[in-house]
Amino acid sequence: MSEQTKSRLTKAGWLLFYFYLILLSYFLFFSEHYGRGSISEEYRYNLELFKEIKRFIKYREILGIENFIVNILGNVLAFTPFGFFLPCLKKKYRRFILVAFLSILFSLMIESLQLYSKVGIFDVDDILMNSIGGMLGYMAFKVVYFVLQRFHNVNR
Repeated sequence: MSEQTKSRLTKAGWLLFYFYLILLSYFLFFSEHYGRGSISEEYRYNLELFKEIKRFIKYREILGIENFIVNILGNVLAFTPFGFFLPCLKKKYRRFILVAFLSILFSLMIESLQLYSKVGIFDVDDILMNSIGGMLGYMAFKVVYFVLQRFHNVNR
Protein backbone atom coordinates (compact mmCIF):
# COMPACT_ATOMS: atom_id res chain seq x y z
CA MET A 1 0.00 0.00 0.00
CA SER A 2 1.41 3.37 -0.95
CA GLU A 3 2.11 6.09 1.59
CA GLN A 4 -0.48 8.31 -0.07
CA THR A 5 -3.16 5.61 0.34
CA LYS A 6 -2.17 5.11 3.99
CA SER A 7 -2.38 8.85 4.57
CA ARG A 8 -5.84 9.03 3.03
CA LEU A 9 -7.03 6.05 5.08
CA THR A 10 -5.69 7.63 8.25
CA LYS A 11 -7.43 10.92 7.48
CA ALA A 12 -10.68 9.09 6.71
CA GLY A 13 -10.33 7.15 9.97
CA TRP A 14 -9.86 10.34 11.99
CA LEU A 15 -12.84 11.91 10.22
CA LEU A 16 -15.01 8.88 11.11
CA PHE A 17 -13.74 8.98 14.70
CA TYR A 18 -14.62 12.67 15.06
CA PHE A 19 -18.04 12.03 13.50
CA TYR A 20 -18.56 9.21 16.02
CA LEU A 21 -17.62 11.54 18.93
CA ILE A 22 -20.03 14.22 17.68
CA LEU A 23 -22.84 11.68 17.30
CA LEU A 24 -22.13 10.23 20.76
CA SER A 25 -22.14 13.74 22.28
CA TYR A 26 -25.48 14.47 20.67
CA PHE A 27 -27.13 11.35 22.09
CA LEU A 28 -25.58 11.79 25.53
CA PHE A 29 -26.21 15.51 25.99
CA PHE A 30 -28.75 16.89 23.50
CA SER A 31 -31.16 14.22 22.23
CA GLU A 32 -34.66 15.01 23.46
CA HIS A 33 -35.74 11.47 22.53
CA TYR A 34 -33.46 10.14 25.28
CA GLY A 35 -34.52 12.69 27.89
CA ARG A 36 -31.72 15.16 27.34
CA GLY A 37 -33.94 18.12 26.51
CA SER A 38 -34.22 19.42 30.06
CA ILE A 39 -31.74 20.21 32.77
CA SER A 40 -32.47 18.77 36.19
CA GLU A 41 -32.85 20.98 39.24
CA GLU A 42 -30.62 18.67 41.26
CA TYR A 43 -27.67 16.38 40.76
CA ARG A 44 -28.71 12.84 39.88
CA TYR A 45 -26.42 9.89 40.35
CA ASN A 46 -26.15 6.17 41.05
CA LEU A 47 -23.04 4.98 42.88
CA GLU A 48 -24.26 1.42 43.54
CA LEU A 49 -22.82 -1.03 41.03
CA PHE A 50 -25.44 -3.18 39.22
CA LYS A 51 -28.38 -1.26 40.75
CA GLU A 52 -29.68 0.13 37.45
CA ILE A 53 -28.74 -2.99 35.50
CA LYS A 54 -30.83 -5.13 37.88
CA ARG A 55 -33.68 -2.62 37.76
CA PHE A 56 -33.78 -2.61 33.96
CA ILE A 57 -33.67 -6.41 33.84
CA LYS A 58 -36.31 -6.86 36.54
CA TYR A 59 -38.74 -4.27 35.15
CA ARG A 60 -37.95 -4.67 31.43
CA GLU A 61 -41.57 -5.44 30.59
CA ILE A 62 -42.86 -2.39 32.47
CA LEU A 63 -40.12 -0.04 31.20
CA GLY A 64 -40.49 -1.30 27.65
CA ILE A 65 -38.15 -3.11 25.34
CA GLU A 66 -36.74 0.11 23.84
CA ASN A 67 -35.68 1.45 27.25
CA PHE A 68 -34.22 -1.93 28.15
CA ILE A 69 -32.21 -2.18 24.93
CA VAL A 70 -31.05 1.46 25.03
CA ASN A 71 -29.92 1.24 28.64
CA ILE A 72 -28.33 -2.19 28.66
CA LEU A 73 -27.14 -2.82 25.10
CA GLY A 74 -26.94 0.81 24.04
CA ASN A 75 -24.31 1.66 26.62
CA VAL A 76 -22.16 -1.24 25.45
CA LEU A 77 -22.66 -0.61 21.72
CA ALA A 78 -22.16 3.15 22.05
CA PHE A 79 -18.55 2.63 23.15
CA THR A 80 -17.65 -0.22 20.81
CA PRO A 81 -16.48 2.20 18.08
CA PHE A 82 -14.24 3.94 20.64
CA GLY A 83 -12.36 0.71 21.33
CA PHE A 84 -12.25 -0.14 17.63
CA PHE A 85 -11.06 3.22 16.28
CA LEU A 86 -8.27 3.91 18.78
CA PRO A 87 -6.01 1.03 17.69
CA CYS A 88 -6.89 1.70 14.04
CA LEU A 89 -5.69 5.28 14.28
CA LYS A 90 -2.55 4.93 16.41
CA LYS A 91 -0.26 1.94 16.85
CA LYS A 92 0.43 2.91 20.47
CA TYR A 93 -3.23 2.10 21.27
CA ARG A 94 -2.89 -1.53 20.21
CA ARG A 95 -2.64 -2.82 23.76
CA PHE A 96 -5.77 -4.14 25.44
CA ILE A 97 -4.96 -2.72 28.87
CA LEU A 98 -4.46 0.78 27.44
CA VAL A 99 -7.73 0.73 25.48
CA ALA A 100 -9.54 -0.64 28.56
CA PHE A 101 -8.08 2.16 30.71
CA LEU A 102 -8.95 4.84 28.14
CA SER A 103 -12.49 3.46 27.79
CA ILE A 104 -12.98 3.69 31.56
CA LEU A 105 -11.46 7.17 31.67
CA PHE A 106 -13.52 8.46 28.72
CA SER A 107 -16.72 7.01 30.19
CA LEU A 108 -15.92 8.53 33.60
CA MET A 109 -15.37 11.89 31.91
CA ILE A 110 -18.74 11.70 30.13
CA GLU A 111 -20.59 10.62 33.26
CA SER A 112 -18.92 13.45 35.22
CA LEU A 113 -19.97 15.96 32.57
CA GLN A 114 -23.53 14.65 32.79
CA LEU A 115 -23.46 15.10 36.57
CA TYR A 116 -21.91 18.57 36.38
CA SER A 117 -24.27 19.79 33.66
CA LYS A 118 -27.27 18.08 35.30
CA VAL A 119 -28.12 16.45 31.96
CA GLY A 120 -28.60 12.74 32.42
CA ILE A 121 -27.46 10.75 35.42
CA PHE A 122 -23.98 9.89 36.66
CA ASP A 123 -24.21 6.10 36.78
CA VAL A 124 -21.46 3.64 37.68
CA ASP A 125 -23.37 0.97 35.75
CA ASP A 126 -22.99 3.09 32.62
CA ILE A 127 -19.24 3.34 33.23
CA LEU A 128 -19.07 -0.45 33.50
CA MET A 129 -21.13 -1.08 30.36
CA ASN A 130 -19.38 1.65 28.34
CA SER A 131 -16.01 0.19 29.32
CA ILE A 132 -17.12 -3.29 28.29
CA GLY A 133 -18.16 -1.77 24.95
CA GLY A 134 -14.72 -0.22 24.48
CA MET A 135 -13.06 -3.54 25.24
CA LEU A 136 -15.37 -5.37 22.82
CA GLY A 137 -14.48 -2.81 20.17
CA TYR A 138 -10.80 -3.51 20.77
CA MET A 139 -11.40 -7.25 20.42
CA ALA A 140 -13.30 -6.62 17.18
CA PHE A 141 -10.30 -4.60 15.95
CA LYS A 142 -7.97 -7.50 16.79
CA VAL A 143 -10.14 -9.96 14.84
CA VAL A 144 -10.37 -7.65 11.80
CA TYR A 145 -6.65 -6.90 11.98
CA PHE A 146 -5.81 -10.62 12.18
CA VAL A 147 -8.03 -11.44 9.19
CA LEU A 148 -6.61 -8.58 7.13
CA GLN A 149 -3.04 -9.63 7.98
CA ARG A 150 -3.79 -13.22 6.91
CA PHE A 151 -5.47 -12.04 3.74
CA HIS A 152 -2.57 -9.72 2.94
CA ASN A 153 0.02 -12.49 3.55
CA VAL A 154 -1.89 -14.99 1.40
CA ASN A 155 -2.04 -12.56 -1.52
CA ARG A 156 1.71 -11.94 -1.56
